[in-house]
Amino acid sequence: MPLLFSDPEVAAALDAPTTVAAMRDALRAAHDGRLVAPPRAAAALGGGRMVLTAGHLVGEWYGFRSYDTFGHPGGEQVVVLHDGRTGAVLAVAVGDELGSRRTGGLGGVAVDALARPDAATLGVVGSGRQAWTQVWAVAAVRPLREVTVYSRSAARREAFAARVRAELAVPARAVGSARAAVAHRDVVVLATTSTEPVLDATDLAPGTHVNAVGFKQVDRHEFGPDLLDRADLLATDSPAQATAYVPPMLAALPPYADRLRDLGAVLAGAVPGRTDADQISVFCSTGLAGTEVFLLDRLARVGAATG
Repeated sequence: MPLLFSDPEVAAALDAPTTVAAMRDALRAAHDGRLVAPPRAAAALGGGRMVLTAGHLVGEWYGFRSYDTFGHPGGEQVVVLHDGRTGAVLAVAVGDELGSRRTGGLGGVAVDALARPDAATLGVVGSGRQAWTQVWAVAAVRPLREVTVYSRSAARREAFAARVRAELAVPARAVGSARAAVAHRDVVVLATTSTEPVLDATDLAPGTHVNAVGFKQVDRHEFGPDLLDRADLLATDSPAQATAYVPPMLAALPPYADRLRDLGAVLAGAVPGRTDADQISVFCSTGLAGTEVFLLDRLARVGAATG
């Protein structure tokens, strides 16, 4: 019988170091051509869409993630892992936790690869699930000295800061503006649902690394071209997905497209990453297809080992 994982089981079994390591392996596999990861596909169903991402680790497994955009409060994602030799279903994860941790893990890899080695302060704009898993993963790759957080809800940002202190044992405080959250920070996370820029690039100090998780298309974006103009280094986890957005992703258009690097290629040493402490680097998270399945495979191995 396939292994079945719900959100509580995912949360209990997948810690941040394991998740970041799995996402690092996935990015390297995609760069090497071992992970087949096409852009996501969508089917319009009238009033919403079903979205599918799929991946194939050659010779080992294949699988998919599906989710909808109907906006149901209880809507859940499904991730399915198949044995690549027999086609048998090996594992299924139902819920949102696996996808959130996978996105956080990708962000952790980006920080580890692109941020300054001595980065120790983190500024966050956003206080939802995606913001949390970014901080959770960053804390696994850098010894954080302080986290500052801003979101529109004072109660949510205070609760977020309290959670960072309680669960990550990192000093954290809520602040009253995005500018206060990102100023003088070594690493900045943008993880909002805003369709308009929440960041002024002039507020960033030299040497800052930015993880951008929210909207980043030409018609809706949580950061503006000023951030791309100021960046010395632009990277993404999936160049294929970056060029497949409709409407297009800002960083995949001229004059930025020629500068947009594959994070997997940076990890492999095929293209340079940060070369100077004062460079500003930006990671545009797109969600490399197959990474949820990659993480489910890692989770299934952990589950089999502990079961």
